[in-house]
Amino acid sequence: MSLVRKFIVTLLRLKEIFVVGYEFKIRDRELHLWVRPYKTGCRCPHCERRCTIVHVCATARTWRDMPICGWSVFFWYQPKEVFCPTHGRVQERIPWADPYARITYRFEYALLVYCQLMTQKAAARLLHISKSTLSDLLHQSITRLRDGHRIRGLTSVGVDEISYCKGHKYATIVYDLDRSCVVWVGQGKGRETIDRFFQESLSSYQRDQILWAACDMSDAYIGAIKEHCRKATLVLDRFHIVKAINAALDEVRKEEWREASGQERKILKGLRWLLFKHSSTRSKKDSRILHALAKGNRRIYRAWLLKDEFEQFWEFKAPWAAERFLKRWTTAALRTRLEPMRKLVNTLRKHSSHIISFIESRLTNATAEGLNRIIKIVKNRASGFRTLDAFTDMIFLTVGDVDIPAQIPAKFRAL
Repeated sequence: MSLVRKFIVTLLRLKEIFVVGYEFKIRDRELHLWVRPYKTGCRCPHCERRCTIVHVCATARTWRDMPICGWSVFFWYQPKEVFCPTHGRVQERIPWADPYARITYRFEYALLVYCQLMTQKAAARLLHISKSTLSDLLHQSITRLRDGHRIRGLTSVGVDEISYCKGHKYATIVYDLDRSCVVWVGQGKGRETIDRFFQESLSSYQRDQILWAACDMSDAYIGAIKEHCRKATLVLDRFHIVKAINAALDEVRKEEWREASGQERKILKGLRWLLFKHSSTRSKKDSRILHALAKGNRRIYRAWLLKDEFEQFWEFKAPWAAERFLKRWTTAALRTRLEPMRKLVNTLRKHSSHIISFIESRLTNATAEGLNRIIKIVKNRASGFRTLDAFTDMIFLTVGDVDIPAQIPAKFRAL
């Protein structure tokens, strides 16, 4: 081997690859290498058995490898067709790439890792390819590496929706709350969408293994979980319960603001975020301002007291004590004769059993909300996605239940 070829092999860390020849294209800043498998050729890609050659491709195929020092690198080789006694006539195993792929494992690994960390435009620039080419390669890689994957060990499930495009386009996302990952993404947020997940992605045995489920107060999600997960205990998410209480309190504030005179509005100005504060984060000054509402505006004061008192519900350890507190609280809320509070009470009483189940399980959709935040960062980083398929690829790449870059053979993962 010449010194130049030896230098190229050392620089590119070529394993199981023998460099036959090379060519530098100075104008295009490209390095073309003619290669062949080193002592591992003519093997079946399925069983690794050495087989008989039956055909040699007339033209050489090319694979794009990781760029180095600003130069694009390409491999050239004429693959052979071999006859395996077990698998029949197949293309020989290519040690540096997946069968029939046009990029090497190293390039594919870099593609996946870069797209996890940055925009596709930036990744394409680092890899010396166009953005459209990168999008196609990314979709092909994720589809291939997730092919045949099945959901396993799902016992705690969370369901939520997220918007992915302008025009009120939504996707339903199903989370594995135990492992903090996304297991399924479907278009839409209606009952038919979540039914499709339970019917197509899970067997009847897997549905029976689900013991806990968390979601918001959507009738579509609640109905689907009750129908398909017969052994699951449904827990309404704490975040959405608190959000509903805050929304009722804010509606009372808005009603008072609309009816207030100019002088009264000066008193109410700046109260919104102060009313939403948790008791543990309020200062003494904040508390004095809020208690002053007892004389300034009794309706807002009564609604705020109810919101503040409900914080005790999450501290109960016994379900019977939490149920008794909830009954007393809803009765007190009705006595205030505030219409937003009356509507809230109707909602809480309708779902009271699923709210109280939180005391026993302490299950929340906090994991799902945290993953939602990561998903929104991915969406904002890309300035939105035109199709759900492209968005789904990025969701599975960043927070999916399969570590996609780890599916690349270990010896090709060094960047």
